[in-house]
Amino acid sequence: MGGETLLALILFAIAGAFTPGPNNIMLAASGMNFGFLRTVPHMSGVVIGFVAMLLAIGFGMGALFIAYPEIQTVLKIAGIFYLLWLAWKIANAAPADPKAHAAPFSFVQAALFQWVNPKALIAVFSTMSLFIRPERAHGDVLIVGLVFFFVSIGAVLTWTGFGTALRRVLRDDSKRRAFNIAMAVLLVASIVPMVMP
Repeated sequence: MGGETLLALILFAIAGAFTPGPNNIMLAASGMNFGFLRTVPHMSGVVIGFVAMLLAIGFGMGALFIAYPEIQTVLKIAGIFYLLWLAWKIANAAPADPKAHAAPFSFVQAALFQWVNPKALIAVFSTMSLFIRPERAHGDVLIVGLVFFFVSIGAVLTWTGFGTALRRVLRDDSKRRAFNIAMAVLLVASIVPMVMP
């Protein structure tokens, strides 16, 4: 992969990873509600889950989606309903009490979520169509995976850090509730571009 193409890939990954979307909105909400350390498994699951999905699709699973496009459609529809449910949960989340049963996403939940996250699926297929050369597919897929791995780490740290910083500012319950509702609205809004033709 040439230098100009690699730079374009890095910029594409930064734009995809840092812009608001389901992962980033949920990480900010988790950082605010549960704190940075309790959100580490969620952050790790996003990064590893996304890169694992990217590699799986890049190394052949994409052919399954091409042969059976209805699989991608089913995942997209399931993802949209799941995101709506998560938005409802975020909007109604009470500030975390260490003694309460509320908990942030686990590593496994966050990793599996990538497979029904419409933005993640669109990002993977867009990346494959733009940056993978058929004659050098395996090498290009590995490079893409590495770039997204490091860029995604920066994104999850930034968004969780943002939410954690707000935790110190939004001390009373009414402000936290307003933040949670705002995050839920943003999460629903992030679905709109995915359902528009």
